[in-house]
Amino acid sequence: MTELYNQLLFRPLFNLLIFIYNIIPGGDFGLAIILLTLIVRFVFFPLSIKALVSQKELGRLQPKIKELQDKYKNDKQALGRATMELYKEHKVNPFGGCLPILVQLPVLIALYSALGSGLKPESFSALYSFIDNPGAIKQIAFGFIDLTHKSPYLAILAGVMQWFQSKQAAKLQGPVDKSSPTAAFQMNKQMLYFFPVMVIIIAWNLPTGLVIYWVAATVFSIFEQLYINRKYKTASLQ
Repeated sequence: MTELYNQLLFRPLFNLLIFIYNIIPGGDFGLAIILLTLIVRFVFFPLSIKALVSQKELGRLQPKIKELQDKYKNDKQALGRATMELYKEHKVNPFGGCLPILVQLPVLIALYSALGSGLKPESFSALYSFIDNPGAIKQIAFGFIDLTHKSPYLAILAGVMQWFQSKQAAKLQGPVDKSSPTAAFQMNKQMLYFFPVMVIIIAWNLPTGLVIYWVAATVFSIFEQLYINRKYKTASLQ
């Protein structure tokens, strides 16, 4: 299984990363990381949009789901049947956002591994014969970021970008009942601040190259969510 993972996922992504690095004038590994991240995210763009649309549709159904919860609050089975009928009526798959994420997960893990191996000379043994061996990766990105050291500034930037992404993700959920202590509103409010703090803590201890990837991927996700929010801004359920 490990060999299959290496040949199908890790090795292609690692070779693409080194290829991008080789063709960048001056050889900037930080820029290579960003370009690789964008390429991978563009490949998965249709799947990501499908997942976000599914979240948006579920969010738009929340008022109707709340009505069903009030109507069948003492009958869980009837509530389940009515909820599934509602999903069927509006052609919404409550699990539609999960499959695209699961499909992307192995690739993201391989990308993460490729970035972590990029600065190790011994990793060049995984290069294809038609990919030039750079010999050594320049350890300074963008002219001032040392990739061999941790960067608290990039960690904070990753947290800030995650906060923006969480804000956009909350808009996908649609209106919620703010008066209910168990409502999704409470969860979203907590995650809006808790998750970015966790990102800062994690990124604070990661190699700088991985944090650059994290920031680039988060920014791309923000634009995806902005696209979906704008596309569905004027739409409403009939």
